[in-house]
Amino acid sequence: MNRRILTIAIPNIISNITIPLLGIVDLALVGHLESSVYIGAIAIGSMIFNFIYWGFSFLRMGTSGFAAQAYGKKDFPESFYQLYRALFVGLLGSILLLLLQKPIDLLSFLIINGSEEVEFSARQYFYIRIWAAPATIAIYSISGWYIGMQNAKIPMIIAITINVLNIAFNIIFVKVFGMRSDGVALGTLCAQYSGLFIGIIFLSQHKNRLKKYLISKDILHLGSLKRFMNVNKDIFIRTMSLVFALSFFTAKSAKFGDTLLAVNTLLLQFFTIYAYIVDGFAYAGEALAGKYYGAKDKVNLIKVTKLLFGWGILMAAIFTLGYVLGDNLLLDILTNNTEIIRNIQPYLFWVYLIPVITFGAFIWDGIFIGVTASSSMRNSMLISAFIIFVPSYFVLHHFYQNHGLWAAFMLFMIARLVALSLYAKRSIYDKIN
Repeated sequence: MNRRILTIAIPNIISNITIPLLGIVDLALVGHLESSVYIGAIAIGSMIFNFIYWGFSFLRMGTSGFAAQAYGKKDFPESFYQLYRALFVGLLGSILLLLLQKPIDLLSFLIINGSEEVEFSARQYFYIRIWAAPATIAIYSISGWYIGMQNAKIPMIIAITINVLNIAFNIIFVKVFGMRSDGVALGTLCAQYSGLFIGIIFLSQHKNRLKKYLISKDILHLGSLKRFMNVNKDIFIRTMSLVFALSFFTAKSAKFGDTLLAVNTLLLQFFTIYAYIVDGFAYAGEALAGKYYGAKDKVNLIKVTKLLFGWGILMAAIFTLGYVLGDNLLLDILTNNTEIIRNIQPYLFWVYLIPVITFGAFIWDGIFIGVTASSSMRNSMLISAFIIFVPSYFVLHHFYQNHGLWAAFMLFMIARLVALSLYAKRSIYDKIN
């Protein structure tokens, strides 16, 4: 079983490593420019796209869960129907985003209270990157389908290609052509369409089955489509609540001024790096838990859950030690701004807490996605974000300022772990006879 976990987890870890690496390169590029404004612009621009794209990440998560269950049942036609449903919904969504880009801009900057200089650069970033929407959303569907079909290598190749190209494009646009945050956005745009092209090439290997099932009326089977939309609706609400929490964190950071906004943006890179690595095991949970749930194999479902948490504990220990020993090394890579480095020192101990506090929520997420226990995921996230995180912030920040914001964020992650653990028996294991 450990071999099966690692067969799926390792390719996803390798591909996921490139995502925070891209963020590190982006911040390093603008972090060595003449002003901290550009770090803030990247933070706010990325926050807006977290709302936009993470809102559509239900297409990856829902598709992987449904495809994994179809794989466990050996119902291969249904797995292809799930791919088509996801691509169709994604196409409609991306068209809507392009049509509504101006209202999205106005609403976003009405909510965010950044400085005039930061908002100007963030708007440049936004109006370039928004045109990557069709490619980004389609890649979610393709990657989710391959993970559900127990194939982690192709999503790995797609992700690595996108992020390596993104890094290359960003260096060219910023270092060679002298662009700023707009160059980072343009690099992302070019890389996303390159990744979609590669994804289409891989899908073409299944062209006979793709053609065969495309004409089937079962793609729009009312019962299957209703279940697809209900589960994805719950995942959408869950994901948007998560994005709200992260965006709330960034928005409140901006209220502390450009320097602390830059400080918190850099510190969140430690959270992002760890999250993407541990997500490799969460993806293994999606594929294997979905497979055993679809096959109604309760014994192996429980076994894979225990093993995944074992791997999560090991990763937490490794990263805690790595962060304690190497925190300033990473910071030196990200920025040479002495004011930011000086202001960041009092907050580094929050970084040391991230691995131990957060790993359980990530592992549970993968398992819940695999078995499509979406309503429990939704409820646990709503409780954690709106009953725990937001009220905690408004109490704690009065006494501890930026430390209060970080404490509230940690309570949010603990609440996710506790809530999902309480839901697990009823929502997953009791449903298999």
